[in-house]
Amino acid sequence: MSLKAFHLVFVGLSIVLSVFFAAWAAGEYRVGHQTGYLVTAVASLTASGALAMYVAAFRRKTRGM
Repeated sequence: MSLKAFHLVFVGLSIVLSVFFAAWAAGEYRVGHQTGYLVTAVASLTASGALAMYVAAFRRKTRGM
């Protein structure tokens, strides 16, 4: 497995983990209504969006390699 492929897999798994973490935090917020869980869910979704934009830019940059 090339370094590029490993990088894409690792970042892809990070996106999946971030989305699952956001879903968990949102579920905990529904149960306890603590603001910390809501902030965590929003931050995690923001991070997954940023990672998705990073993957798109990385693929565009390394397309010819």
